[in-house]
Amino acid sequence: MKRKEPMADTQVVDIKQLFEAGAHFGHKTSRWHPKMAPYIHSKRGGVHVIDLNRTVDCLNTALEFVSKLSADNKQILLVGSKRQAKDIINKLSEDTGMPYVTGRWLGGTLTNWSTIGGRVTHMKDLEEKMANGEIANKYNKLEVQRFQEEIEQLNTNYGGIKELHGKPAAVFVVDTNHDHIAIKEANKLGIPVIAMIDTNSDPTTIDYPIPANDDAIKSIQLIADYLKAAIETGKAKIKPVEKEDKEAKEEKEEDK
Repeated sequence: MKRKEPMADTQVVDIKQLFEAGAHFGHKTSRWHPKMAPYIHSKRGGVHVIDLNRTVDCLNTALEFVSKLSADNKQILLVGSKRQAKDIINKLSEDTGMPYVTGRWLGGTLTNWSTIGGRVTHMKDLEEKMANGEIANKYNKLEVQRFQEEIEQLNTNYGGIKELHGKPAAVFVVDTNHDHIAIKEANKLGIPVIAMIDTNSDPTTIDYPIPANDDAIKSIQLIADYLKAAIETGKAKIKPVEKEDKEAKEEKEEDK
C-alpha cells in the first residue's frame, strides 16, 4: 500500500518515535479482535505486533482532521478514564482548551445533553454566586459549606465539560473498550470518533482509528503530543475577531 503523505502544513509522524514508545505492542493473540487483522504485522511470543506503517498512515489522516476542526474553531471532546490516560488527557485539555472526561462516563453525556447541560449550568451558577459572595450573604456557615460540597461534587462529575458548547465536532478516545459508552453515544449522534485501537479493539465503530498500544503510558503520551500539535496548528489559522473587524472596516473605508 502506498503511504499517504501528510498535508504540507501538518507535522510528520515519526515511525521511530512510535517504535520507541512501544506503540507496536498489542495483546496476547488469544485476546485479539478479528477485525483488527488489517492492522496487525505479526505474532511474537504469543503477542500480536501492530503494523506501525499502518499507524503512521492512520495517524496522519486523523491529525489532518483534528487540525481542520481546530482551524474551524470546533471542539473535540477528549475521553480517557482509564488509569494510564487520566493525567495525560487532563494535561492535553489544559494545554489545548478542549473539554474532557477522565472520570466515569455519565450515561447521556452526549445523547441527553439537555439534562447534562442543565446540571452544568446549575454548577456554573452556583460557582458564580459563591464567588461574588451572594451565597455567603444569604446563608449561614453550615449552609455555605453544603453549597461548597455540592459545587465540588458537580465539578467531579461535570468539571471537564464545563465549557462544552453542546455537541462536540468530534470525540477522541484512548481505550475503545474501556470507554465504549462514549463511542456508542457518539455513533448514535453521528459525531466522528478518533481513537487509539489496540489489537483487542473493534475498529469498525471508529471513524479515524489509530492502531497503537493503548495501555503503555509512553504510547498514549506520544499520540497525545501529536494531537496537541495538530490542534495548535489548526488554532494558529483562526483569525482573531478583532483583526477581521479591522480589516473589514479598512476595506469599507477604501470603497468609499
